[in-house]
Amino acid sequence: MNVRVLVIFLSMLMGVVLAHANPLGDGLTPYGAEQAANQDGSIPSWDGGITPDKMPKLKKGLENPFSNEKPLYIITSKNAAEYEQLLTIGQKTLLKAYPESYKIPVYPSHRTAAAPGWVYDNIAKNHQSAQLVNGGNGIRNAFGGVPFPVPKNAEGKYDPYRIIWNHLTRWRGIYVSAETSEAPVHANGAYSLVTAEQEAAFLFYDPKRDFSKLDNKLTYFLASIKQPARMAGGAVLVHETLDRTEEERLAWIYSSGTRRVRRAPSVAYDMPVASSDNLMTADDVDMFNGALDRYEWAYVGKQEKLIPYNNFELSNQTANHEQVLLKGHINPDLTRYELHRVWVVEATLKPDVRHIYHKRRFYIDEDTWGIVQADQYDSRGELWRVHLSYMVNYYHIPVTWSALTANYDLTSRRYFAGFLDNSNGIALKFDDNLPPESYFKPQALRRRGR
Repeated sequence: MNVRVLVIFLSMLMGVVLAHANPLGDGLTPYGAEQAANQDGSIPSWDGGITPDKMPKLKKGLENPFSNEKPLYIITSKNAAEYEQLLTIGQKTLLKAYPESYKIPVYPSHRTAAAPGWVYDNIAKNHQSAQLVNGGNGIRNAFGGVPFPVPKNAEGKYDPYRIIWNHLTRWRGIYVSAETSEAPVHANGAYSLVTAEQEAAFLFYDPKRDFSKLDNKLTYFLASIKQPARMAGGAVLVHETLDRTEEERLAWIYSSGTRRVRRAPSVAYDMPVASSDNLMTADDVDMFNGALDRYEWAYVGKQEKLIPYNNFELSNQTANHEQVLLKGHINPDLTRYELHRVWVVEATLKPDVRHIYHKRRFYIDEDTWGIVQADQYDSRGELWRVHLSYMVNYYHIPVTWSALTANYDLTSRRYFAGFLDNSNGIALKFDDNLPPESYFKPQALRRRGR
């Protein structure tokens, strides 16, 4: 074999090896994000994120690996025009609504998001097998990872349904429990806490199952209110489905007053969340959840935007409610924004159905597929609510999820804050083992609500 033939052979072999090493395609992370830095390096390349082996053993609270960093700059109402291209419409509106107090501290960007290796392996498999069904209202042949890491349709165009399904099925652990508080904060700054025990079983990630064993179930969610006394004892159980046209979401409510469990078919869409004082809809929870069928979905593009990211300091302060919950908005001095690439998807209400949001624009982090911001419009086409998820890496798992959420109502000047910690450490408790199936049956709901 002469030298020229040998070089050609080795080049072909290297091509095969690289293709095998990255089944999603050249230049992508195992989660489907662009691995490379952006053009000027303000968004770095992804190097694997923060994983347990890169951090000290968890003691109390999350260790902030960037505690020595100072803001690169702070955006206020006075200098917002200089950074217009990096801001969302919702961020610009909040700066105008609270010109003296709202600000956006911008720090160096770190792509810390990570997931276990077996999740990456499943994503690679899903890339070959996953399908949208029933007009985008369900998925098939996917398990244990986002189904569409390269969210293109048969015509090679980016598909908003695939992008949103990645959010709905993103990695958040296997079984998560927490005792957290939520607070509707009034225009004058007054608030009262609502404390609840919440549990989520992500069946889609249960290692004892595969797609054929899901029985059209995506997630079990269980919550029971502990405080205040007037609401204590109430509980809700939700069975979330994979294909919403085949079977709608199943929900049951336990009333402590009647001590009865009843089916609740309306725990969906724009039904108000009981603890939110009408500031949150059922499908606002986790930034967006549930059926996609009431909206027409459109892909806007991939953009570079400043988003709440690596909020380690905020995460460790969420037990200090008085420090976090300020008049008009949460304490901006505790927040951290970074420049990241986001998928932008827009949903417009169909003419023959109803929902309090006429239009919704979602910004989805490329490294996690999690929605980090939602700009939500009323029937007049005016921006009504701005919903933010202040992201942090729970690196001991690792999972990147909310350290805090805040839904700002621009009309009433109230907001709703969720994920407030009651443990003075880490509110979210992750477990690789799911409770037995009977734990999430309607018959067990009464015991949980007491």
